[in-house]
Amino acid sequence: MKLPRFVSSLISSPVGRAVLALVGMLVLGAIFNADGAFFHWTTHRDMLRQLSVYGMLACGMTLVIITSGIDLSVSSVLAACAVGFSLMTIHMQMNPWVAIVAVLLGGTAVGAVAGVLVGRFKIQPFVVTLAAMVLLRGLAKHLSGGQKISTYIADADKTVTLPPIFEQIDARVLGDNIAIVTLIFLACVAVSAFLLRHARLGRYFYATGGNAEAARLSGVPVTRTLVLAYALSGLFSAIAGVCQAAQEQQGDPETGMGYELQAIAIVVIGGTNLAGGRGGMGLTLVGALTIGYLQKILSINAVGEASRLMLTGAIIVCAVLLQRRK
Repeated sequence: MKLPRFVSSLISSPVGRAVLALVGMLVLGAIFNADGAFFHWTTHRDMLRQLSVYGMLACGMTLVIITSGIDLSVSSVLAACAVGFSLMTIHMQMNPWVAIVAVLLGGTAVGAVAGVLVGRFKIQPFVVTLAAMVLLRGLAKHLSGGQKISTYIADADKTVTLPPIFEQIDARVLGDNIAIVTLIFLACVAVSAFLLRHARLGRYFYATGGNAEAARLSGVPVTRTLVLAYALSGLFSAIAGVCQAAQEQQGDPETGMGYELQAIAIVVIGGTNLAGGRGGMGLTLVGALTIGYLQKILSINAVGEASRLMLTGAIIVCAVLLQRRK
């Protein structure tokens, strides 16, 4: 059966597919509204808060995928940074802003090392970031002793006060209508969008992802571009780690398991091509909203986590098939 020309043109466009997916989620939410819960602003506010950490990871993932790479380590960087931030602020009582800077620099450095291995030593991104994922998850468990870093210090058998920075990051503003972490996520989107649309580095990302050898012959510093792409992914993952620790009010070495799947799903559903060279942050934002609404609709209708994971995997496959069709 031949599709109408309007529908066919929408499906053939990355923007059209992304918007259709989001509209489909909104229609689904209106139908399965859990006795009207979907129509309350608090549901949408909470959805935005919950997707923010995924969205921060997706910002870095978008930059890496545009360069024709992949970053499987984002969830482990998040966990290591959440543990490190909690250790420094809760147990060591460090100045929270010093701790934040240290964690962000650490996440950026980890990403830069991955970029060097990919760009300079020509190791497959999948292999490099898979190794980093395992290594950093182990580091998070080592730093925490396999325990959650909370206000209770087991070695000293005492309880300390949770630093105010945790509540400040997890607070809501504008009449209690939007979370600080949501604003941080939107800031990450804005910075990434500016880099891709208005900075020379963004053009380098697209050129490298389109054809790395042609980009190199055209004068693009491919190795440096890849290092910066993975470094930015590490930076956004570190920001997500701080926000995750603030939301959970602890540093959990097991936190973020599977978040790389959510980040990839957001990027792919948004329409960024896994082959590299095409995509954008506007599409990733639409993809984030689509995944956020999907998770929220399943949550308010009491759908189990196993079904959510299977559905997310199926959606990724369908999104990739649509890309191949085009």
